[in-house]
Amino acid sequence: MHVITPESEAFLRRYLDNASPTGHEASGQKLWLQYLKPYIDEWQVDNYGTAYGIINPGTDYRVVIEGHADEISWFVNYITEDGFLHVIRNGGSDHVIAPSMRVFVHLRNGERVEGMFGWPAIHTRTDKDANLTPALENITVDVGAKDREEVTKMGIHVGCVVTFQDSFTIINNRYYCGRALDNRIGGFCIAEVARLLKENNIRLPYTLYVVNSVQEEVGLRGAEMVANTIKPNVALITDVTHDTHTPMINMKKHGDIRCGNGPTVTYAPAVHNRLLDLIVRTAEETEIPFQREAASRSTGTDTDAFAYSNGGVPSALISLPLRYMHTTVEMAHKDDVNHLIRLLYEVLQRIEYGHDFRYFTSI
Repeated sequence: MHVITPESEAFLRRYLDNASPTGHEASGQKLWLQYLKPYIDEWQVDNYGTAYGIINPGTDYRVVIEGHADEISWFVNYITEDGFLHVIRNGGSDHVIAPSMRVFVHLRNGERVEGMFGWPAIHTRTDKDANLTPALENITVDVGAKDREEVTKMGIHVGCVVTFQDSFTIINNRYYCGRALDNRIGGFCIAEVARLLKENNIRLPYTLYVVNSVQEEVGLRGAEMVANTIKPNVALITDVTHDTHTPMINMKKHGDIRCGNGPTVTYAPAVHNRLLDLIVRTAEETEIPFQREAASRSTGTDTDAFAYSNGGVPSALISLPLRYMHTTVEMAHKDDVNHLIRLLYEVLQRIEYGHDFRYFTSI
């Protein structure tokens, strides 16, 4: 069953090509809500920018499906006398891939300045520094300015956010590829679930919150805040995980996950076993392929924020295998995206009003 339409794929392209760095997600949230609005009854945005749509509002049993909206980026941290910008991370940005990458420096007025991470030519490096590798201390952004004063006149100052330039593409008609699939592809998937519920006239017996959280990349902060606002009874979280069949990844350490073999379900302390059993049973009954992985201690995703909020919320994590995470060429298999959407859609129809996930209520 192919659930993604040409119209929804066009939205995905617009959504991924838009920059929404951590702490500055507003423009992406507007795009997301505009797409979601026909399929929901109400919507809200909290003080820090987490957006959510509400389906069948007003019941006292609340279910969340969630992704996160932010992407990794950089902050300008120092401007040299010669007009070069030193940066620090905003989230888990990878300094190794930075040299020769084109960037946008985002200004406070909404405009942006083009630049690039420069790197010394091979001809200029001696035997002594032949093995020179990128580090946070030696990568700099060049915006073509002659000095610090000209940089300032451009509107650039310490605290401006820097994102890589790139564009969404499809590889071999099989893989979505681009920047920030981690995890705007999750926001796309939950929006598609809302669309399917609306188009197929599915009436859920509870209130569904379709949540696109902010600031996941710096500590699950948006999920932490919105979990305390919604106070859900159940939370189904989507995020990305590593395709471990790409070169230089240790499967003994990171598990055996391959793009094209379906979304993954995670076994971890934060994942509620009875909710996980429901997801696995649903996948098996509907013949949706899936893979399994385990997380030591925390999952490192918004699952942890929801699970440990409000005295404990039954939560589970369904992830999309991804190649080259935290780069500008993240790749997700189309089939996996379709199967993740279908799995969420089917699981929601198997959650009953007042569904009690406690392990036991009497002894």
